[in-house]
Amino acid sequence: MTLFEKIIAREIPADIVFEDDKCLAFRDINPQAPVHVLLVPKRAIPRLGAARSGDEGLLGHLLVKAAQLAQMLNLSDGGFRIVINHGADGGETVPHLHLHILGGRPMEWPPG
Repeated sequence: MTLFEKIIAREIPADIVFEDDKCLAFRDINPQAPVHVLLVPKRAIPRLGAARSGDEGLLGHLLVKAAQLAQMLNLSDGGFRIVINHGADGGETVPHLHLHILGGRPMEWPPG
């Protein structure tokens, strides 16, 4: 069971900001911006590259919810960044697909 599955099951506490039947959003314990929320699907997909053709609905739901969360977190006017890490070189540390919603400060490019 991954760390995120334990959070979803309420075995590990988290600062939850949103939940529906498909996903859960909570504040990152090591924030990289003034606002840093993780959005995870309740159905575990190890990483984006492991998504299958039947996962389009869930992936679309996550993106729509990420935009709605950004608005709820007052990030829409100033802007925000959505990040999905894949694999060790991509910065993935938990093998459970998740979206980072970052904002509250200017983001630099390239990220790194």
